Amino acid sequence: TPLATMVSRAERQKITESYVKKTHFNLEEVQHLQAIYALLNDGKKIDRTVFREVLHKSFNMTDDVLMDRAFRAFAKSNENLLGEEEFVTGMSVLLRGTLEEQIHYCFDVYDLNGDGFVVREEMFVLLKQTIVKPQSDEDRDEGIKDLVDLVLKKMDQDHDGRLSLADFEASVKQDALMLESFGPCIPNAKHIAAFLSSKALELYTKPAPKKSLI
Repeated sequence: TPLATMVSRAERQKITESYVKKTHFNLEEVQHLQAIYALLNDGKKIDRTVFREVLHKSFNMTDDVLMDRAFRAFAKSNENLLGEEEFVTGMSVLLRGTLEEQIHYCFDVYDLNGDGFVVREEMFVLLKQTIVKPQSDEDRDEGIKDLVDLVLKKMDQDHDGRLSLADFEASVKQDALMLESFGPCIPNAKHIAAFLSSKALELYTKPAPKKSLI
């Protein structure tokens, strides 16, 4: 009914305005992200496969490990599905976050088993994706181990052989380049601008089915 439609629109507007208050986006940007979300899975919650498609298509991310962990950093309440609020608030951190927010986000991504630390084995897995393959796997593994030692020497503030959030935060505040020390997590300005433009809607709009001539 027209009345029910008006009520649902008013409720929708309240939800949108609540997102504006809790993010770094204005009203138009939140509506834009809600429209993208609706296109991704016809308004239902999106799964990690769809989310990875967004990271790849819009932000040129290709690392399976990092994309999987990015999904977990966004999806706070459910391991398999991402709600609209989580999508919008997660994008706020990813695209417009303060240094503090992005430090927490990147650390969450790098902490592969979610135990609150980035240990040598996790660093090895992450850095393995970033190194161009040399002549032999053995040479590469040795190179990665050396790199892990260097990173720990620079970032392990309390010298316990692993990185805590406090270690990571202190290191990044000393040198902002350390934010993405284990792989690309934050999109560049060009990708961010494109995602927040109308072109992104075109990218995720499914083509209409062709009408049968018969």
